[in-house]
Amino acid sequence: MSRIVRALKGWESFLLAVLLIIILFNASLAPQYLQVNNWINLFQLSIEKIIVALVMAFIIINAEIDLSVASTMGLTAAVLAWMNHAGQPFGLSLAVALGVGVLAGAFNGFWISYVGLPSLVVTLATMIMYRGGARVFLEDKSFGDFPAWFNALGQQSLIGPFPFALLLFILFTLFAIVVLQYSGFGRIVYVIGNNRDVARYSGINVRRIKLILFTLSGTVAGLAGVLFAARLGSVRGDTALGFELDIITMVLLGGVSIFGGSGSIFGVLLSILIVLNLRNGMSLLNLTGHLQTGVIGFLLILSVLLPNLAQWMRSALQRRHYQKQTGKQIMNGG
Repeated sequence: MSRIVRALKGWESFLLAVLLIIILFNASLAPQYLQVNNWINLFQLSIEKIIVALVMAFIIINAEIDLSVASTMGLTAAVLAWMNHAGQPFGLSLAVALGVGVLAGAFNGFWISYVGLPSLVVTLATMIMYRGGARVFLEDKSFGDFPAWFNALGQQSLIGPFPFALLLFILFTLFAIVVLQYSGFGRIVYVIGNNRDVARYSGINVRRIKLILFTLSGTVAGLAGVLFAARLGSVRGDTALGFELDIITMVLLGGVSIFGGSGSIFGVLLSILIVLNLRNGMSLLNLTGHLQTGVIGFLLILSVLLPNLAQWMRSALQRRHYQKQTGKQIMNGG
């Protein structure tokens, strides 16, 4: 309990207050809002995004970015649907689709970690390339006709009211907390994010860590694409289009610095809840999807601006306090 209390400081406390306000507002619009089934549905509608947001936190804390995650989701889903439509065994189709996600992430990681290209440039290029690949496989068609068990995995409850993807998210969350906050690997991720050169001089294999992170990002994005296909029951070339906006917003709003080296999974979880509840509230107000996207885009700007503004204010106050203390010492010494 004391650890939780210590965690509720600064930005996380602000996020918690915002979350409570949004929940109370939504509950006033729809009394059934607080029911368990509604909350499960709330997660289910964005479950693929929030799974990817967990690994995106690792990437950004490491002072990198992966803009290709949504396109990787679309590509893996397209490969799965195309192979299934072509009559290939579904187990083989599933394995190949997941393998495509792994290779997509490793491809990004190679150019970033070993060639030394900026992750912004590389993943922007592969975002376009992977999306193009998805459209090549499916053109303007919609492929589905998946096995009944696969559709049920994405659309029906598995244990009690909980669907498979939500249970997977809970396990991933616990795993991410342990690895990032309590393991040596997590500490290395933070060290590299703070200063890559210092990490290298300390004997850390920076290239290998970055390759692992981007391969992991592609793997999780590929899995999310498969889950998305199961939930929808069909796949198009534009599957998961624009998802990277929500994913990056969830991470940055959670207090993860865009410059790397700081942030926590706890803050990301709070921001996930804020984004999910905010979208749900806007739906209750009958706001259009385009307007909702605009609000999330504005939230992305605030998520970068406000933490940096708060840091600037803290630094200014510390300098002012130091100057006052120095002035007093000079006067006393005089």
